Amino acid sequence: MAFEEHYHEVLELLEKLFIYIFRGLKERFSDDIEVVRKQYPVHEFKIPEVGKVLRLSFAEGVRMLVEDKAVAAEGNPPSELGDLNIAQEKRLGELIHAKYGEDFYVLDNFPLALRPFYAMPSPTDPQLSNAYDIFIRGEEIMSGGQRIHDPKLLEERMRSMNPPIDPDSDGLRDYVEAFRYGAPLHGGGGIGLERFVFLYLGIPNIRMASAFPRDPHRLRP
Repeated sequence: MAFEEHYHEVLELLEKLFIYIFRGLKERFSDDIEVVRKQYPVHEFKIPEVGKVLRLSFAEGVRMLVEDKAVAAEGNPPSELGDLNIAQEKRLGELIHAKYGEDFYVLDNFPLALRPFYAMPSPTDPQLSNAYDIFIRGEEIMSGGQRIHDPKLLEERMRSMNPPIDPDSDGLRDYVEAFRYGAPLHGGGGIGLERFVFLYLGIPNIRMASAFPRDPHRLRP
């Protein structure tokens, strides 16, 4: 979506969308959710108020992990410019729930090196990006952020990747060219329905949230 001044306008809309979904599930399907929780016990999901969703910078999340004794005992502390593995993400979710009492939160300003070529660099720190992940119960439910709308900057970012990406290559030439006609400030995010159900209900496997799950051992039905 397009925004006027800051990419957090997009993030605010996404937060409101999630809260609307959370409230709708609780109001319309509380009996069904209770049936699931009897078989797969998990604490009741805390729905935040609009405008009060917890946002932490990626660096703040990393610092919480570094200060945690359980993570320190593993001998592999995360870096503020490195990625988090699944175990670290889940542990961070536990730490956030213990400290803030939240199940739904945002990590903002991810390291630029972890994001694709179209991610907008942060104007305050070239090592960071205007990108975020949204989490439910300690696991990512959405990745998103501001995308580059300036073709020159887009080409620079593509050539700076490792390995470099040729902006004139087939399949990307038209993508870059489209921005030469003008594009607004814009951003967004991607979400999967099965992943949402899996994390919201706290069930043990995402395949249980899909009517027709697909994996290396199952192609049909």
